[in-house]
Amino acid sequence: MSVQAGILHFDGMPVDHEMLLRMSSAVADFGPDGEMTHFHGSLGMLYRPFHTTSESRAERQPFIFSAGRVITWDGRLDNRDELKLEIGDRSSAGTTDVAIVAACFEKWGKDCFGRLVGDWALSIWDPREQELVLARDYMGIRQLFYYPKSNEILWCTYLAPLAQCGDTFTVCDEYVAGYLAFQPDAHLTPYSDLRAVPPGKFIRVRNANVTTQTYWTFNPRLSTRYKTDDEYEEHYFCLFRQSVRRRLRTDTPILAALSGGLDSTSIVCMADDIIAKEGAAAPRVDTISYYDSLEPDEDDLYHLTKVEEKRGRKGIHLSLAACGDSLSFEYPTFVATPGFGLRAEVKSGMAEALRRAEHRVMFNGTGGDEMNAQALDPLIPLADLLAHFHFRELAKQLVSWSLVTRRPFIRLLFESMLELLPLRIRARLTERGRLQPWVNPQFAKKYAISARQLEEVEGVWFWRPGPRDAMQTITTMSRDLTYTSPSRLEQRYPYLDQQLVEFLTSIPFDQLLRPGERRFLMRRALAGLLPPEVLQRKTKVSNTRCYPVTLEKHWPTIEQALASPLSSQLGHVDRDELRSDLLKLRHGQVPNHLVRLLKALSLELWLRDVEARKIIAIQHFSPVVASREMLRAKAVPNES
Repeated sequence: MSVQAGILHFDGMPVDHEMLLRMSSAVADFGPDGEMTHFHGSLGMLYRPFHTTSESRAERQPFIFSAGRVITWDGRLDNRDELKLEIGDRSSAGTTDVAIVAACFEKWGKDCFGRLVGDWALSIWDPREQELVLARDYMGIRQLFYYPKSNEILWCTYLAPLAQCGDTFTVCDEYVAGYLAFQPDAHLTPYSDLRAVPPGKFIRVRNANVTTQTYWTFNPRLSTRYKTDDEYEEHYFCLFRQSVRRRLRTDTPILAALSGGLDSTSIVCMADDIIAKEGAAAPRVDTISYYDSLEPDEDDLYHLTKVEEKRGRKGIHLSLAACGDSLSFEYPTFVATPGFGLRAEVKSGMAEALRRAEHRVMFNGTGGDEMNAQALDPLIPLADLLAHFHFRELAKQLVSWSLVTRRPFIRLLFESMLELLPLRIRARLTERGRLQPWVNPQFAKKYAISARQLEEVEGVWFWRPGPRDAMQTITTMSRDLTYTSPSRLEQRYPYLDQQLVEFLTSIPFDQLLRPGERRFLMRRALAGLLPPEVLQRKTKVSNTRCYPVTLEKHWPTIEQALASPLSSQLGHVDRDELRSDLLKLRHGQVPNHLVRLLKALSLELWLRDVEARKIIAIQHFSPVVASREMLRAKAVPNES
């Protein structure tokens, strides 16, 4: 994706050109197609393009339009043709995406944001109103961060240049709480003073005041109902085809991740079908696959080979036979957020593939599990029936799910009833809310980590379980996307297309999930498109063997980090409990909370790096949240 950045002084002082150019230099690899700036008094705006469409090559940004307004736009506008018809004469400004968006803003003002379909982020300066507007798409697929200060505001597509602006920050405890539980809220960053523009919202900066306004939110009253299964299948097929077709708008070859699972296979096969029958701007779709032949029950290679046979083309294959270096324990360059990200073998393989310099766009199957109900807990549809007082159907479904899951009828009924309780009560009564032993209990209590582990949104517990789960799913995806690591490929997500998402979150549960039949609608709708071996696939490789191997190889580094952990000094974790859990993983005991355990380790390694770089100042034994070790020390005099 292209890079946008800027500086606005509130006191009217001229912008330091060099500072903006330093930001430009820091992100040059992600915007390799030039550097364009706009300076006017106290305002400086930067745009570094990363061209992926023929229209983008004709753009000149920052783009100046009516009344001296200036816009930078990073995105792909999917409803270009519809908007051009609506804006009428204003479309004469040009056919580039940025020109169309500028004309929309001229006609509808900030109300236009809700009309823009696609993946995008934008910045608009209005000199007449002396107002800066920063906005992101409904899901937050494109990133945009900002740093409000007393006398100025800085913003950038990427977080790293803002964190490296020369100021020293403190750790945002609320971010850490969300990170250890699942994912932080989408407006937070690890730095207490840096923020992300929230998905589906825009921020207004006027007279040094920053306010946030919503232009899109999930509508719990959305309902799509048909008389027959065939109608649901046809609607799904059309929307999924439209989503893939929209993302085929590029003048470079596309690289698609292919695991042999339903999500990635569906994207690749649909893209092939569109190119063959309708044509597309994209010259071709190549695939890249990785697998670990040493993993127990590994069958990705078998399934992805079936897809390649159907395509008549073999893709790029990366073998991940783990050698003990799957996780990165060192930071040769600055990383703005904690996390191990992709396995090191995948990163090196992707880097090798990118050296060919053919691809600029990558199809990503993120959202497939969530939107097609692979991850849907059957307790949600059961609780929804209970909330609607559909007791006859509830009894029937309880019997069916009891047989499939081998869980007692009464237990399923009780757990379904729990879904109707407020979030914090459910957190105390369910396994998912149980804290890991290495989380500091005082820290957990202050930031409600137990409730955060349910991955839900505060303030919607009184919604019916169905809409509440849909809202939770969209919010979870938005959080994931906000903290996606920077990539030198423009990531496109067919399963996160707005119209497809709104359809899948508005149809009856029994179209998505039935006892023993997950992805029910997807499998039916795409039956004629996919290889039968993939369509009938029920397995999913876990890829966990690499972690004990890596911890065993790098245990001295981990021991050194845990000798005096900063995360313990800050009151986030208990050192001894964390070491104990990591030691079990080293010996091959993979816990259910593996992801959270690795997050705790990555947090510690990241904190050590950013403190060494003097980007974050860590006040050991922060008085705000005492660590467990501090509480023990304070308890000794009282006991005597």
